[in-house]
Amino acid sequence: MQEVAVLGVGLHRFGKTGDDIVGNKSVTALCRHAIDAALSDAGVPWKQIQAVCAASSRFSGGKGWGLNGNDVVEELGSTGIPVYNMSAGCAAGGNAFNVGYSMVAGGVYDMVLVVGGEVMPKGMIQTSGVEEATDPEFLRQRCVGMPGPSFWATLARRRMHDFGTTEEQFAKVAVKARKCSVHNPYARFQKEIGLDEVLASPYVSNPLRLFEICPVSNGAAAVVICSAAKARQFTSRPVLVASSTVATMHFSDALPRGLAGPVPGGPSFHTESLAAVKRAFEMAGIGPQDVSLTELQDNTCYYEFAYPEEWGLCKPGEAERLLESGQTAPNGRMPINPSGGFVSFGEATTAMGVFQIVELTWQLRGQSGGRQVPDARVGLAQTNGLGGNATAAILKK
Repeated sequence: MQEVAVLGVGLHRFGKTGDDIVGNKSVTALCRHAIDAALSDAGVPWKQIQAVCAASSRFSGGKGWGLNGNDVVEELGSTGIPVYNMSAGCAAGGNAFNVGYSMVAGGVYDMVLVVGGEVMPKGMIQTSGVEEATDPEFLRQRCVGMPGPSFWATLARRRMHDFGTTEEQFAKVAVKARKCSVHNPYARFQKEIGLDEVLASPYVSNPLRLFEICPVSNGAAAVVICSAAKARQFTSRPVLVASSTVATMHFSDALPRGLAGPVPGGPSFHTESLAAVKRAFEMAGIGPQDVSLTELQDNTCYYEFAYPEEWGLCKPGEAERLLESGQTAPNGRMPINPSGGFVSFGEATTAMGVFQIVELTWQLRGQSGGRQVPDARVGLAQTNGLGGNATAAILKK
């Protein structure tokens, strides 16, 4: 296998339909903006792209069938190149990146575009696409009455029981996230908020408040990846992809995921993410102690505590202390989501895994301005999606 590099990256600022940021742009228009930025950053024209790996969804996927990549190719010019459309819920962007990475690493193509974009519907996401009694998502959301925020709230309440986590500590994650996003021109929310403001925001599902849960957003992200040998024709210091992995949940998962599954046993609440991250470390030949920064999926502030502990970045029950001592800030010893995270961007589902690659690339290049992690050398990205899908990637310089 050949070494893979990220050559160019681009984002469209995140927002919502009808605002001054995205207006009424289509998902193709959002993607076009991000792709143009990535091509410009890479210094290559569209005609040099040999394949497209696109994240798609049923919300705004191309032609109503999740053919986002085909819409992108028609928009930029039909050059006959292959298109791979990926669907994995919130893990779709990371999944598309993994496919692109695998094809470049395997020598199938030398230069690939990876893109994800979304125009999200308003309100709570109804993840189940069917009213089917054998679909656990339908049963959880429509029959049990537990949409995403309620599900996250049960996890948060369990952590409060196990480790004594307080509502103020969850709120402090949101405060830290907005301090970072002030310095990120692509974030939807770019103003600091105080602890009192977070705690005064209404409960969505106790103990989680409005400012502690990411909203839905519109946005797009794109990256150009190529062989490291090709990248060195453009730059003497390319950002390298040390690993890219995909995993699904395991029987030992502590959550009831399927009607035919065994009684949940634990100890991990997200075995898919644990497996993806663990494999990413193994492929990269490094450990948690080598990570300079992490961009993880914080649909809610709870995950900034739970995920780092499950992956070995810190000890169980230690995450709250690290937050309060400033160690998860960009200048701390364990920076988490210096971009501002999902809490500051909102979630444009299929774009998020690609968005994380963009942020890690900027960090490793030293281009992140006021949110820059000092001497960033290794970055970890992680997404978790519907259906027990998960991805992880490690970039290094």
